Amino acid sequence: MPKKQSIITLITDFGLLDGYAGVMKGVIANINPSASVIDISHNIEPQNVFQAAYVLNSSYTYFPKGTIHVVVVDPGVGSGRKILCLKTEDYLFLAPDNGVLSFIVANEESPSIREVTNGKLFLPEVSNTFHGRDIFAPVAAHLSKGVSHKDLGKRTDKINEIDLPKPIRSPGGALTAEIIYVDGFGNLVTNINMEIIDRMKIRPERLVITMGRKRINGICKSYTDVGENEALAIFGSSGYLEISVNLGSARDVLNLKKGDKLVLGN
Repeated sequence: MPKKQSIITLITDFGLLDGYAGVMKGVIANINPSASVIDISHNIEPQNVFQAAYVLNSSYTYFPKGTIHVVVVDPGVGSGRKILCLKTEDYLFLAPDNGVLSFIVANEESPSIREVTNGKLFLPEVSNTFHGRDIFAPVAAHLSKGVSHKDLGKRTDKINEIDLPKPIRSPGGALTAEIIYVDGFGNLVTNINMEIIDRMKIRPERLVITMGRKRINGICKSYTDVGENEALAIFGSSGYLEISVNLGSARDVLNLKKGDKLVLGN
């Protein structure tokens, strides 16, 4: 990894109504004016740690090596929860220890994790409610100037992780999957990727997806493969199988939500 990382990304649940996100950028600019700060999202649902984890996992690899990814979706702010710095071969992550880094831990080989305790890198006064401003932003800025992640605190191997649901294969060969995320278009993202479909040894066009009384035949390559307001299955940009509605919202049309199950078979 380069000695200096000049790109910092932000994922928060702050929204854009208040000045919280802007203040974080101001703190970073005061410490490292040359840092490039990129907003991934500030519209995570309040306290929705899983949503933040999914958005981070869907985004982080599209940034240059050395990028510092900062996630501040932090229901435990001001409590005894830890703040973590996770280092992979290509990236650094700053986040609260609430499971938001679960996808990263699952996908990356042998990440190095440190607890952020070096108060010399914080703002002089740390509030109980805005660690994004007082800890995350200044630490990210110092990292972007070349401070080593080793200077943040001691290594730790024990962190909190979210239970990431996995598909369940029945003796008959059918696969029970789960909706893990609903995006802003109402697309229903499942925990099925192409590798899982390949292992089922069923041609995509012959796959049958059942959701209660609702049924979809085959996996499409385009939303327009079906008519307007008709449901379809398609692999989305994140690499997961999605249930969508052409020119509509699958969430609304199918009345499905995160956690609902679907069965794949032939």
